[in-house]
Amino acid sequence: MKITIVGGGIGGLSLALALHQRGLACEVYETVPEVKELGVGITLLPHAMRELAALGLQASIEAVGIENEESVFFNRFGQFIYKEPRGRHAGYALPEIGIPRGKLHRLLYEACLARLGTHAIHTDHRCTGVTQDESGATVQFTQTSSGAVLPPVRADVVIACDGVNSTVRRQFYPDEKVAFAGINTWRGVTRHQPILTGKSYMRIGAIDTGKMVIYPIVDRLDDEGHQLINWVAEIQRDNAAMNDWNHAGDVKDFLDIFKDWRFPWLDVAALIANAEQILEYPMVDKDPVPQWTFGRVTLLGDAAHPMYPRGSNGSAQALIDGRTLAEQLAGAGGDGRAALLGYEKLRLALTANIVLTNRSVPPDFINIKVDELSGGKPFANIDELISQEELREISENYKKVAGFSLEAAKAG
Repeated sequence: MKITIVGGGIGGLSLALALHQRGLACEVYETVPEVKELGVGITLLPHAMRELAALGLQASIEAVGIENEESVFFNRFGQFIYKEPRGRHAGYALPEIGIPRGKLHRLLYEACLARLGTHAIHTDHRCTGVTQDESGATVQFTQTSSGAVLPPVRADVVIACDGVNSTVRRQFYPDEKVAFAGINTWRGVTRHQPILTGKSYMRIGAIDTGKMVIYPIVDRLDDEGHQLINWVAEIQRDNAAMNDWNHAGDVKDFLDIFKDWRFPWLDVAALIANAEQILEYPMVDKDPVPQWTFGRVTLLGDAAHPMYPRGSNGSAQALIDGRTLAEQLAGAGGDGRAALLGYEKLRLALTANIVLTNRSVPPDFINIKVDELSGGKPFANIDELISQEELREISENYKKVAGFSLEAAKAG
């Protein structure tokens, strides 16, 4: 079976490794001319680490990332709301890791080169479309760097791992648009002394008045013990124009929201102002679709189920997609089309539920609920508003939907 993967991001490369692990050959075609360590931070939850560990990458990831010990929630006045242990500290067999996204991508890329061979990974290939007939599928490419038309690639099955703006998905859903609800985000990294435990994942505030997600991704940058801190700023505004992925972030566009966020344990305004890099993004997803598989072509990862980047779940679901599809293809007896349909049946409804949950009851619903109960004002005692047990239930419900509750981890 000749398998072609369109897109060499986290989803595409992990799929390639999972296929190779099961004795199936494939080739990956990536848009960028050169793979570089781009982007800011990413959190690998235990169900993401389960997939990466199965690919033999756990040790190399732990060597460059930081293991989260706790997740802590605060309101925008810096008042403590709730905390819980994470990863191994919560009883999971695997850790929860904060890591630069570019380093994770580099580890996957280098593993693919080593295991599949350099001949199987093609950069500088921009997919322009896919056609198919009874005997196979044909993928058309242009060279990203020059725009020149490249020779088409023939395959038995094609897996589109080309992201939220997937060219392949657009063929089947030409009128579809990203769903934008007025939430814009800015992401940055700042050199800073360890915050709280130095292994704490923090959510502060809520999107209607300003929210920050903060966690470390690189440890011991220097002899003074600085870490590289990843942070995400979010705000929802009526009639907001959508941020542009292609623009660098400008601190003037959002710093005013957080200018008074100076707490005994962290000066948020200074953290933002001292950033080494800022990127801007819109908070977007797409409505779940009824079908991913069209004959010899299927969708995976953000091309299949783009979701709000909340709960660190987009990458986890792409990794699970890859392993599930590899299992289906390995057990298909050469019937690639049946394998693609089997994969869709296992994954489509589950990920659709996560997409909708990330919109309505995300992990930071804890902060939203407390703001609602306090009227958006400082409180005297959190336990007078809501119990820790109720807050824990909100957290556990999200884990169940997303597939990484402790019970699910132990069962599977």
